[in-house]
Amino acid sequence: MKSLCSILFFSFLAFSVNAQSVSTAYNQALADSLGADEYGMKPYVLVILKTGSSKLNDQNKVSELFRGHLNNIGKLAEEGKLVVAGPLGKNEKNYRGIFIFNTKTIEEAKDMLQTDPAIKEKLLDAELYEWYGSAALPMYLPAHTKIEKIRP
Repeated sequence: MKSLCSILFFSFLAFSVNAQSVSTAYNQALADSLGADEYGMKPYVLVILKTGSSKLNDQNKVSELFRGHLNNIGKLAEEGKLVVAGPLGKNEKNYRGIFIFNTKTIEEAKDMLQTDPAIKEKLLDAELYEWYGSAALPMYLPAHTKIEKIRP
């Protein structure tokens, strides 16, 4: 019985090793330039933006801060620090949007958030999480500029 279990175990192990294969489309130079690991993935920081604690009544000031927020998104994206940003629909958790920062550390992402006037003024608060995703994620931004008719 013990030898049967050993045979089954080693057969399973051999099968699982052979189940993985190297992609024929693999591009080492591209993977290296994007910081990809062997799975084509890398760490990022995911930020969930939510309604902040500030209660400004001056709508001109609020508009100015959100214009600065959008301008900052553009600046961080151009610098390659921000690879995804976008609003969320209405929800009961007061989540407003997401960012995915092209950094491995939450500390560095916190520093980047401090360049956002809406966050600095507490109109928006942020929850930060380590996230593991495709290293090719930043490649969609150049394509987006080709389909974006109106820039916010």
